Amino acid sequence: MDTRDAVAALAALAQETRLAAFRLLVQAGDGGLAAGEIAQALDVPAPTLSFHLKELANAGLVASRQDGRNVIYRTAYAAMDELIAYLTDNCCHGGQCLPKTAAVATAAKRRAKTQERQP
Repeated sequence: MDTRDAVAALAALAQETRLAAFRLLVQAGDGGLAAGEIAQALDVPAPTLSFHLKELANAGLVASRQDGRNVIYRTAYAAMDELIAYLTDNCCHGGQCLPKTAAVATAAKRRAKTQERQP
């Protein structure tokens, strides 16, 4: 992830409704949620939510698909992993100084563990 993409992602998350929607979608998992379900859970009018979801999508943090009359949104986990990795890259000169950060399974950490397990 480059600096420009990180700034766009952080800017998209730097708003209460967008952050709440993103966290809700992270909790929902790969199946995602319909826009109406998100609006209801967050108690946000549909047009307002649509604006916020568009901002998250433009930043690459969520993706959507049409399912009949519903639009289903889901977290773009690869982008989330890249943002976390970008923020923690070279933390404490590569050390494990922050317990919660060390526990985060970023894409790079998952790849390293997979390579360790391969004969």
